[in-house]
Amino acid sequence: MTAAGLVRRGIAAVAVLAVLLLILGQVLGQPILLGYVATGSMEPAMDAGDGFVAVPSAVTGSPSEGDVVVFDARELHDGGLTTHRVVGETDEGYVTKGDANPFTDQDGGEPPVRDGQIVAVAWQINGEAVTIPHLGTAIMGVHGAMESGYGLFASALGLTTALEGDNLGAMLVALGVALFGVGFLLDHGGPHRRDTTRSTSRENVYAFWGTLALVLFLVVGLATAAMVVPAGTYEYAVVSTESPTDDPQVLAPGGTSELTRAVDNAGYVPVVVVHEAESGGIEADPGWQTVGPRDSGETALSLSAPESTGEYTRHVGEHRYLAVLPPSVLVWLHGVHPLAAIAAVDLVVVGVVVGATLLLFGRGDFRIRTAGNHVPFSTRMRRRLRRWR
Repeated sequence: MTAAGLVRRGIAAVAVLAVLLLILGQVLGQPILLGYVATGSMEPAMDAGDGFVAVPSAVTGSPSEGDVVVFDARELHDGGLTTHRVVGETDEGYVTKGDANPFTDQDGGEPPVRDGQIVAVAWQINGEAVTIPHLGTAIMGVHGAMESGYGLFASALGLTTALEGDNLGAMLVALGVALFGVGFLLDHGGPHRRDTTRSTSRENVYAFWGTLALVLFLVVGLATAAMVVPAGTYEYAVVSTESPTDDPQVLAPGGTSELTRAVDNAGYVPVVVVHEAESGGIEADPGWQTVGPRDSGETALSLSAPESTGEYTRHVGEHRYLAVLPPSVLVWLHGVHPLAAIAAVDLVVVGVVVGATLLLFGRGDFRIRTAGNHVPFSTRMRRRLRRWR
């Protein structure tokens, strides 16, 4: 291949990677190396539709005044990712503002932004954000087409869930893990060539690898749902008043109180539950715990009121992971990113399902005979187990 051909391929690969990163970041609610602004609130530094390099907050640490940050807003745009500049800092959090806006976000009703809400910082050189013109415009068009396609698909199947949120991101991770597992097996353990015409013409015979793929999708999807559905962010109202009551959420200015939050596990697999403060004025003890199958636990939430009177909200996040790995490992992976812990659990589930299937049934195709003309299931299972003695 010529040098020009290599350059063209390299440019195409970079473009495809940029599109995939932006779409995936939009779906997951977490910019992945690249982000974009959808409105003109940051003009003239960033025009509507411009892309930018998003450095994860885990790398940059706490932002400074003048930094352009991507944060998970509570009120702006009905909640969601917002890209604005830090223009000040208070005891409650950061003050943010779009460069083109005449007032700060906090003047408009957005609570001060806490470190836990900031997911990325725009890369700046000499105080100027590095932008990629019109990159976001193209991505918004692609994302809109995806939403339209999903809407048609969902209406045909009677689905009511929207194409957004961390839950969908986790389910995409689950799907990717399952595909990885099946692809790895097909590449390393499956047949390199297969006479599909002969196998599909046999009555009551089901291809091993195809059947295993369906089982993996089902089991991994259920495992991911068991972790994602009960998780979420919980809000607690705190009233700072000169007339406190016995209610632990009605406090004197600067006062603290404690209330208990129940943690239930309705499943048959132990779970590791991580509690994470997502705003100031709240702490959880313990920060994580293991809850056994069909069991429950408790965590103590410590609430504090600011010195000024008024009504405030405190947020705590709850994340759940099936305890198929040591709890300390899951907690560490959660610290990297919640999706990393979910992916690790899904990989373990894939390994268990594949290993059990190969142990019990081998690699042969599944043959299901008609009733009355087959060996009882219990007898067949004993024969399978006898092979491994």
